[in-house]
Amino acid sequence: MHHPTRRPNLLRLVSDTAALRHGGAPYRSDALPGQSNIGIAADESTCYHPARMDSAPPPLLEGSSLPADSDSTNPGELAVRLTNVTKTFGKHIAVNDLSLNVPRGSVYGFIGPNGSGKTTTIRMILHIFHPDKGDVEVLGQKTTRAANDNIGYLPEERGLYKKQTVFRVLQYFAALKGIPRREAKEAIDFWLEKMALNDWRNKKVEALSKGMAQKIQFIAAVIAKPKLLILDEPFSGLDPVNLEVIRGAILELRNQGSTIIFSTHDMSVAEKMCDFVFMIFKGRKVLDGPLSGIQAAYGTDIYHIGAEGDLGFLDSLAGVEHVRDLGRFREVRYTGDSQALLNLLVRHTKVKHFEIAKPSLHDIFVRIAGPQAEEVNHG
Repeated sequence: MHHPTRRPNLLRLVSDTAALRHGGAPYRSDALPGQSNIGIAADESTCYHPARMDSAPPPLLEGSSLPADSDSTNPGELAVRLTNVTKTFGKHIAVNDLSLNVPRGSVYGFIGPNGSGKTTTIRMILHIFHPDKGDVEVLGQKTTRAANDNIGYLPEERGLYKKQTVFRVLQYFAALKGIPRREAKEAIDFWLEKMALNDWRNKKVEALSKGMAQKIQFIAAVIAKPKLLILDEPFSGLDPVNLEVIRGAILELRNQGSTIIFSTHDMSVAEKMCDFVFMIFKGRKVLDGPLSGIQAAYGTDIYHIGAEGDLGFLDSLAGVEHVRDLGRFREVRYTGDSQALLNLLVRHTKVKHFEIAKPSLHDIFVRIAGPQAEEVNHG
C-alpha cells in the first residue's frame, strides 16, 4: 500500500454516513472534505474518534454460550475473530455474547430481522463502535489503524457528495486510502468501465439514478483492493441487471483473495453466494456455518407433495405442523416417518410427486424468527 506524504485529515471511514450523522452534525454536499469546513460530530460520546483507535481492547470474556462453528480455526487463517462480544445502548442489548470466526477468502453472509444486531456487529468489526465486553480482531490486529487501509466498507446508509463529479468523488476516496494519483486514475477508469458508467465520469453525482449512485458507492469501497470488504445491504434497491453486475464483481474480488462480509435481506442471494451464513436474532447468534450444514440440521422434516386431487386434508393429518402452497406443490413440514406420511397420502389421493426437500434459507429464517421475518424481502 502506497502512502503519500500528505493525506486528507478526515475519518478514514468517512463513507459511513450513518456513523458521521450519529453525532448530529451536518456536512455540505457541495464541497469535498478539505475544501471547506465540515461538521463531523459535536457529541464526543457518539463520535467516531480515529485518535482513540489504538487504545487497549476491552477485556476478554471467558466462555461462550454459543461458540462459532469454526472455533478450532487457526487465528492466522481468520479475517475476523469476535470473542464473547456484547454491545448495549442504554438498557437495550444490541449484541449479546457473540463469538464469530470469518475465514480469510470466504464470503460470509449476515442475515437476521431488522433490528437484530447485524449493523451493530458490522460497526464493531470496523471499530466505529467498541464493544462493552469481548474482543474484536480484524486481519490479525486488535487495533483499527493497522487494518483500516486494508478494509473496504459500503454502509447501509449511502453517502456521496452530490455536487461533485463522479470522477472527483472517486479520486477523493482513493486519496483517503493513500493511492497515488496515477494508480487511482487507472483504478477509476477500470471500475467505471466495468460498471458501464464511463459516460458519467464527468457528471455530478446528483444527476445519477439510484442504481448508478449505488454502483459508484461500491466502487469507492473496492477501489483500494481491500483484503476485507464489508457490505451492508449491497443489493438493496438494485434492479436485476445491476444486482448481477455487483454480485459478479463481489465474487471476482473473492476469487482474487478478498474476504467478503455482507448483510442481506435477500435469502436467495445469500444461498447462492455465501460460503458461510451467520444469523443473529434478538442480539444472539442462532445460526453459523456452511449452508449445507444448516440445511441438514433443519431439513429432515420438509416434503414437497403433488397430487391429482385436493390436498386440503393435509392440515388435518397427525404429525403435520405446517402446510404452504407453492403452486404446483404443497410444502409440508411433518414430524413422523417419511414412509408413514406417504402411506397416509395414498389413502386420500393419487400422489404424483413426493420429495424430501432441503429447506430454503428463507424457510429456516422464518422458522427461527417467526412473525418478525415478515419484513424480509422474499426474493
